Amino acid sequence: MSLIQELKRRNVIRVSVLYLVSSWLLLQFTDVLSSLLPVPQWAGSLVILLLVLGFFPVVIFSWVYEMTPEGIRREADIDRSQSITPDTGRRINTLIIVLLVLAIGGLVVDRLIPETQVATSAEESGPAKDETAPEGNSIAVLPFADLSPDQDQQYFTDGLSEELLNLLVRVDGLSVASRTSSFAYRGSTLGIPAISRELNVGHILEGSVRKDGTRIRITAQLIESGTDKHLWSENFDRELIDIFAIQDEIANAIVQALTGEMGVGVDKAVNVEAVTENVDAYEMYLTARELFIQRDQLPESIRLFRKAIELDPEFARAWESLAAVEAVANDWIFGDGIDHDPLANEAAKKALELDPELSMPLAVLGLLSARGDHGMIAAYDYLAAAIETDPRNTSAWLWLGLREKQTGFTDDAIASFERCLEIDPGYLNCRQHLGEAYLQKGMIERALAYNAETLEHVFHSIDESFVSTYVRTGHRNLALLIADVRFGSNGAPVVEWIRAIENPDADNSAGLARMRDWAQRENSELKLNDIPHMFISFKAYDDVVATGSNALWVLFHPDSDEFRRTPQFKQVVRDFGVIDLWRERGFPPQCRAIGDDDFECVRPGQQP
Repeated sequence: MSLIQELKRRNVIRVSVLYLVSSWLLLQFTDVLSSLLPVPQWAGSLVILLLVLGFFPVVIFSWVYEMTPEGIRREADIDRSQSITPDTGRRINTLIIVLLVLAIGGLVVDRLIPETQVATSAEESGPAKDETAPEGNSIAVLPFADLSPDQDQQYFTDGLSEELLNLLVRVDGLSVASRTSSFAYRGSTLGIPAISRELNVGHILEGSVRKDGTRIRITAQLIESGTDKHLWSENFDRELIDIFAIQDEIANAIVQALTGEMGVGVDKAVNVEAVTENVDAYEMYLTARELFIQRDQLPESIRLFRKAIELDPEFARAWESLAAVEAVANDWIFGDGIDHDPLANEAAKKALELDPELSMPLAVLGLLSARGDHGMIAAYDYLAAAIETDPRNTSAWLWLGLREKQTGFTDDAIASFERCLEIDPGYLNCRQHLGEAYLQKGMIERALAYNAETLEHVFHSIDESFVSTYVRTGHRNLALLIADVRFGSNGAPVVEWIRAIENPDADNSAGLARMRDWAQRENSELKLNDIPHMFISFKAYDDVVATGSNALWVLFHPDSDEFRRTPQFKQVVRDFGVIDLWRERGFPPQCRAIGDDDFECVRPGQQP
């Protein structure tokens, strides 16, 4: 008998076919499960490997053994006249046919039905589809790479990237991802399709800048996110004489490429106005602004802005940016012996004198007004004007939200911070203050969730306001670490603050004295005055008043219930014009007037 005939007689061929058909079905089943369950990507490859390895033992087994009424026996021990291999073969044939029918049916279902079902499901789910599908008429500008010989032009390159982003924001019908969101992908190893999915945009602009002396080469390319297809790319080799003309060229080339794709900006070309005729001043301006945005080397940022202004005293945007950095300098620069607020005020007014259409100087004047005596009404007016001038000014929305939170209008503050994050989802300062607004409202879990998101980015702005909440929710060590960071991580006895929170009815005066001794030794008394929340925990209410405008941060904090019943609380409300604001525009829900010259306030969410 030939080998083929013997293979057929022993059903080896039938068993092999049965194994292959069963393996096919198993692979289909594995594919379905992997789409429903969190199965690793290598699971499918493992299944295939095991099936291949299993084929040979199955073939050998079917050759050596035979199924009999008495069970599995070696084929060599069976009398061929008693063999039932023909009956076994017919059963295997039937099983193969059944499995083939199932396999073919599954293939038909997979090819013909899912398209309709997925479409119908997507239509029913509504918002879920919008969250994952990139918007076609949208773009993100990634930070351009610095290819200069000395690799020392990153701040200039970032500034140029942001300038292009700001130009594209003006294009009608085009949605542009925020700077913070886009620049988070600097140096990312993710591909363009993955980045675009995370940013939910349909197009990506990327490029590089090579600056060598007075020569500059800018390479830019526009990529369609879904296909990774290059819609447009170009190199710009120029003398660094008119950088604005180069920006104009690039922006309009992008708009022209997008017009064919989406029809945006058809009737309106991008016009780039030269903000200064001095290229050196503009280069300093771009570098200084990047330092300010990153809150990095603020004294150097101030120096560069002032140098740019020396080169071109009529450079309005340099005056505007100088006003912004001076306005935050008192909170970010310690020990320089300079009161930066008057300098910010001077720069803001000069910027408006040169260009009354600027938004940021108005926002700066609003920020400064809130710190001065009886300036809260003016603060609201300036910030409202800044937002009316530029509704996308996230700093103005942030600072307005701060004023609303400080004066007890918590719901309004939440709305302002949420608007800030709609414009720029990556604005961590807005996110942390939104968390504190929810803390002020008594929504603890939501407040901690927002603050946790900022801590993941190692961002510390006002997280000392969460110290007591972390202590009370069982996160004592985290509270200690946050307190230590806020005091500069240089040995402050912050455990005394934690103990005061844990034992509010005890005499904690010795702990406060220890904090004062440390501040005097370290010449860090300014640090103490920057954190009124600590004085609230020690019930040192005169010290809260002595922190000046910083006392506004604790007026409606959850820890301030007792403080709100003290004369010191009313003094702060009067000193900084909060009561004037209430009388002109109405009291917040938790406060009410008493007679002509008095008032009372309770915890936010309660009625006085």
